[in-house]
Amino acid sequence: MAAWCSAESTKPVFVGIYGAVLGGFAVSALFFLLSSISPLSTPTLPLPAAAIAGANLSAPTPAQPETMYNRPIWKPPPRRARMPSPRAFRLTRDMVAARARDGVIVVTFGNYAFLDFILTWVRHLTDLGVDSLLVGAMDTKLLRELYFRGVPVFDMGSRMATEDAGWGSPTFHKMGREKVLLINALLPFGYELLMCDTDMVWLKNPLPYLARYPDADLLTSSDQVIPTVTDDSLENWREVTGAFNIGIFHWRPTEPAKRLAKDWKELVISDDKLWDQNAFNDLVRKKFGQPVQGGDLVYSYDGKLKLGVLPASIFCSGHTYFVQGMYKQLHLEPYAVHTTFQYAGTEGKRHRLREAMLFFDQPSYYDSPGGFLSFKPNIPKSLLLDGAHTVESHFELVNYQLKQIRTALAVASLLKRTLVMPPLWCRLDRMWFGHPGILEGTMTRQPFLCPMDHVFEVHVMLKDLPKEEFGPHIDFREYSFLENPSLPKEVKDSLLDVQLCDEHSSRCSGVDETDKHRSFLLPRNSTEEKLLDLLSPYKDVKIIQFSSMVDAFGGFADAAVEKKFRNRVKRYVGLWCCVEFRDIGHIYYDMYWDEKPGWRPHPPETREQDHPPWS
Repeated sequence: MAAWCSAESTKPVFVGIYGAVLGGFAVSALFFLLSSISPLSTPTLPLPAAAIAGANLSAPTPAQPETMYNRPIWKPPPRRARMPSPRAFRLTRDMVAARARDGVIVVTFGNYAFLDFILTWVRHLTDLGVDSLLVGAMDTKLLRELYFRGVPVFDMGSRMATEDAGWGSPTFHKMGREKVLLINALLPFGYELLMCDTDMVWLKNPLPYLARYPDADLLTSSDQVIPTVTDDSLENWREVTGAFNIGIFHWRPTEPAKRLAKDWKELVISDDKLWDQNAFNDLVRKKFGQPVQGGDLVYSYDGKLKLGVLPASIFCSGHTYFVQGMYKQLHLEPYAVHTTFQYAGTEGKRHRLREAMLFFDQPSYYDSPGGFLSFKPNIPKSLLLDGAHTVESHFELVNYQLKQIRTALAVASLLKRTLVMPPLWCRLDRMWFGHPGILEGTMTRQPFLCPMDHVFEVHVMLKDLPKEEFGPHIDFREYSFLENPSLPKEVKDSLLDVQLCDEHSSRCSGVDETDKHRSFLLPRNSTEEKLLDLLSPYKDVKIIQFSSMVDAFGGFADAAVEKKFRNRVKRYVGLWCCVEFRDIGHIYYDMYWDEKPGWRPHPPETREQDHPPWS
């Protein structure tokens, strides 16, 4: 293509011959120049695909102008920049080309309710040096937020509400269909696609692992909870009994993969109540079982698609990571964790990632205005280790901890502090169905450090329950909070250590001056009045840490206040599920189990008895 030129730079011999032509060129050049200097509301579009063809996909060339598509991640647009036109956010081949590296693009999508999950997802990838990513926005609020934070985003055109979509809801199924439509839109662009849900995080760069299997049309994660291999190779597909999970899967733009994507789209569009994951599993298993040469992959779907199953030990589910700790026991490095096999909805997912210190929160999360309250849990060895692991021994262990947590919630409520939850130990796993306590064949150890949502209704604890009925809200943090690197040093260093003592002891008064850490001595079973009197002077201390919560508080002074507190915390605990071979096999946890003589962990006998112990 000829270079642009001006009449002033043309040799005289050409002036008479090409004057008219050059005049037209000059007008066109001026128009092109003016249109290329676009206002902030209309950012420069990326180079067309033809200009990119044959270029190195590993990184943008230095000659390329910076656009909203190839701008470094976390680099926001210029100050006072206006929102670009909607046209700029359409998903195009050029957009993908600008972000892909080595022919691979990593994609997630969501609505504004998942903003913090999306930012966490992006942060983990960029910390790993992976910037070949795009985020699909299902509503304009998320689109705007990500754009101004410097996250590469495109408009999915979903026009979805900004609220959370509960599992199984119509909105949930709509999001599933949108994923299938998105895969069908992306594969024709010719790039490998690593598609992810927003409720997962990357712990290690997965792209080198995926490149180990270049013959695979599709690599998928699964709900497998029993290891079929003990190294970092693909699962032995012959032994995989868990469903293929579409929260993490890698597509190559092959013809078999495109045909599967097309059939999948037609299937989910035909029935708006069909779960996209079930539809995927049905299609993939239509023709399944013929090994590809080498044995790691299996022919599936139409007998031509080559499928591999990512190992659940390192592409972890919520069970293999948070409960089994499978990667630790096999001495492997995990690539990812997906918050499946969990309870309490989106709040439960967020809390699990926080417990593992994998979630990125805003700075305000780490500096509560009223300060924090923590305590060292006291658990007798016999409750943890002695005897058989049964429903009875499990509830003995959990109930002993519940009583201490109940006291801690009361003290936190009185002091208007945020409670740092203790680690929670369980003997038995939790499932949605009857089971023997630990799933046979899994690597779950007993006892194990169980996720908080195994026992507590995390989503209820976060609700704004009416104050007139349930008393003041009691904020809380995950058990690992004080060990989180994001906790500011000034918060961590502002600590008052509270030691319990016998009230009539001569040393049980105020601060122990002989203790270089300045432990505060608090009489056991202190009344509300004494507790407030002794600890209120330390309201500016960021962390008050009790040596124990056993007999730390003698009770509320006001019966009405106590009633509201009881109403609240009774709703904080959930249920264990489930005793095998029973129609009603679950058993409710009871925050006040110790006030009921002869309490036993028995499932309800009738449907009428099947309700939480709130009365």
